[in-house]
Amino acid sequence: MSEPLLEVQNLRVTLPGAAALLRGVSFGMARGEKLGLIGESGCGKSLTALAVMGLLPEGARVEGSIRLRGQELVGLDDAAMARLRGDRVAMVFQEPMTALNPLHTIAAQVAEPLRLHRGLDRRAARAEALRLLERVKLPNAAQRLDAHPHQLSGGQRQRVMIAMALACGPELLIADEPTTALDATLQHEVLTLIDELVRGSGMGLLLISHDLGAMARHVQRVMVMYAGTVVEDGPTAALFARRAHPYTRGLYAARPRLGAPRGTPLPTIPGRVPELADLGPGCAFAERCALAVAECRLAPPAPVTVGPAHRARCIRVEGTLS
Repeated sequence: MSEPLLEVQNLRVTLPGAAALLRGVSFGMARGEKLGLIGESGCGKSLTALAVMGLLPEGARVEGSIRLRGQELVGLDDAAMARLRGDRVAMVFQEPMTALNPLHTIAAQVAEPLRLHRGLDRRAARAEALRLLERVKLPNAAQRLDAHPHQLSGGQRQRVMIAMALACGPELLIADEPTTALDATLQHEVLTLIDELVRGSGMGLLLISHDLGAMARHVQRVMVMYAGTVVEDGPTAALFARRAHPYTRGLYAARPRLGAPRGTPLPTIPGRVPELADLGPGCAFAERCALAVAECRLAPPAPVTVGPAHRARCIRVEGTLS
């Protein structure tokens, strides 16, 4: 078995005056593994990533465990987390225009983690920043060093974000919707680039997306989240082939299809994601699920083994299979 990299156990996150936004999230990642996290907006994907990074809003209460190569991150003080962030664990945010500082040059921003974590002087950090920008295939990298973010296109800014994240050779890279603002061609280029950079490095990748096609092409294992809980997880091919949880089936059915007649409406999941404060004691998806029975509303469903390393939280698993 590969060496454990990230171990998350029973993670709960509660904001002041709010219900728990993450409710018992558990998963593990091996060194070099690529794991995907999918679900609708508001299901807890980005919050999971921010919890790992130690970037939750002020006043957030965190329960459970987050261990990076055996080191417990829950409870670490700000200074200790700052030493890890950008060094051992790094993140590519979904909107580079807001993640990059508009007042600083590209060279200064890519060089910053190198100066903070590697102790490089200004000249050496600038030279390494150029190497990194060339590595992520930024066009005319040398000429872009003294540019500011607004002078670059969206795809170019995302390449700069990737260069910053990879600067110190992190053990874990989190990519949170890294292609949201890009067109289809650039989406493919950026995800392929991340694949190439991660492959063979031993770096783990946690890829967050709503794009099921991207997951099928770029990760080895998938977790499906709904209302702050992982409702299904398993090897990518097995999960998409079997789709044991009704919510996973709904997401899969709603994906766009090539060749469909123009104007064909996409299937939708009825209802809306519930307010977390309004959740009852049972399955959070019960009110939107065509297969729900009275028992679904009584208690949270336990994980059911669907296949090798493939589990779903649904008491009607057998009823959802073809």
